[in-house]
Formats: sequence, structure tokens, C-alpha cells
Amino acid sequence: MTGEQVIFLIVGAVTLIAALMVVTVRDLVHAALWLVATLFGVAIIYTLLNAGFLAVVQVVVYIGAIAILFIFAVMLTRRQAADTGAALNKNWWAGALLAVLTFTGLFFMLQSWSGFQKQAAAIPSGFDAINQLGDALTSPAGFVLPFEVASVLLLAALVGAVYLAFNKK
Repeated sequence: MTGEQVIFLIVGAVTLIAALMVVTVRDLVHAALWLVATLFGVAIIYTLLNAGFLAVVQVVVYIGAIAILFIFAVMLTRRQAADTGAALNKNWWAGALLAVLTFTGLFFMLQSWSGFQKQAAAIPSGFDAINQLGDALTSPAGFVLPFEVASVLLLAALVGAVYLAFNKK
């Protein structure tokens, strides 16, 4: 096992633990901070996969913008959320059962997969991933529609957060 694989396994385990903490912690601010740790772990995995542009976008967009926006929204609406009552769903056991069944199915499905033993192909010299990514995101035959839909969704989330923050009762 190479050093890169060891780092990948450690970062993957820490990222999974942080993702589990996001959904199990009771305090919303702590959940948001665990979300930041999870997103940072994903950025490290992108770096290990030689996707430097995606790692930078992960840090700048997801950690630097969305997670911080989520933290501010939680902090600004905390007083309203505290008045609503219990934060736990009465049917939490159904979600837990579904999660265990999904994990079991994935575990048995991945046992026969041979992809864990394969090495990634070397990147050829002169390969310009950022140029190809830009062409794929902006060309009409590529992903321009999902890219624009995601930007409109983020704008709607921002407008909703501002509305909730300045809502007069």
C-alpha cells in the first residue's frame, strides 16, 4: 500500500466520521462546523485525485460560501427555531432502519467489485483539465443547464436566508 493510499484511507475515514457527526449532533452550529470538516475532507480527496481545480472550488464555494451562509442562517434564525418545540422526529427509527439497510446493501454489492485493486491511469503530459472542464460547463452540449439551475438554486437559498433574517413579526 502506497503512502497516498494510506492518506486517502485516513482522510476518507475522518470525512465519514465528520459526515456522521453532521446528522447526529443536536446543536445546529456544531452540525454546521462538522459539515465544514466534511467538505474539507472532500477537498483533500479531490487533491489526492489530482483534481486541484475541484479542490479549490470545494474550499472556496462550499466551505467559504455555502457553509458560512448556513452558519449565519442558523445563528440568525435560532431564536425562531427554539420556539417550535422538539427537534427530533418521532419516527427516527424508520430513518435509522433505512440507513442500515442501505449500508448493508452497499456493503454486499461492493464486496464483489474489483475496482478497489485497480490503480488510476497516469495523467498524460500537456493535459489541460481546467480547459476541458470549462468547455463542458459552458458548451450547450455539455452541462450548461444544470450549472445554471444550480446557480439559481443557490440564489434562491440566499434570498430565503435574507428573508428569514429580516422577517418582521
